[in-house]
Amino acid sequence: MEQIYIIMLIALAILAITDLMVGVSNDAVNFLNSAIGSKAVSFKTIMIVASLGVAVGALYSNGMMEIARNGIFTPSMFTFNDVIIIFLAVMITDVLLLDVFNTLGLPTSTTVSVIFSLLGASVVLAVYKVYVSGDGSGNIGNYINSEKASEIVYSILLSVALSFALGSLVQYVSRLIFTFHIERRYKYVAALFGGVAMTAITFFILVKGLKSITFVPSEVKDFIKENPLTIIGYSLILWTVVCQLLISVFKYSVFKFI
Repeated sequence: MEQIYIIMLIALAILAITDLMVGVSNDAVNFLNSAIGSKAVSFKTIMIVASLGVAVGALYSNGMMEIARNGIFTPSMFTFNDVIIIFLAVMITDVLLLDVFNTLGLPTSTTVSVIFSLLGASVVLAVYKVYVSGDGSGNIGNYINSEKASEIVYSILLSVALSFALGSLVQYVSRLIFTFHIERRYKYVAALFGGVAMTAITFFILVKGLKSITFVPSEVKDFIKENPLTIIGYSLILWTVVCQLLISVFKYSVFKFI
């Protein structure tokens, strides 16, 4: 029996490596598609930025293991054998799903695919255990952390809707500002536009990214959490000045910088 577990662990490790390769490829595509399509900078520069982005994203992904550990299902209700089966199913499904989407050139999220694969595998195994034990179907809730799972699913669906709505609004405003008489407006509006864009990126990295990194001191996390408006204000001033210097002194396009 122990040999079966060893084989399953080896298979799980191989699938994890494969899933990492497919997942990184998917994240790289998400980084690359807009930049390559717009031809904003050279292909070499795009590849360097994408590589750094994937590396930074990997550092910020600590919270994913916490979700996998006790966010979707209740670990105490499953045996070691059950957990191994769940994660094998998750890895196989994730690899196939991401590979198919990447092959067809369709956008998808590595995190979303992992979460829904984990949720599906957990629910199926919970239904099987309830059926075998003869308990009522109402006991499935003991195996699945339905409150946390529902919160994650609703958050994903809400983020998609908000991203579409806000993205459309930002695109509309941006095109309204820069489509007509861009030469005349560029010197005065581009710096502020770049400052707002870079402030949003900085705020997202500091507030959403640093909170899940273990090696960042707690004092830094507390300062960021307690002073969001201060960070936004100083970031807006700093990035607006930087963008204005790029325009006036270095004659460099702010849009390429963003």
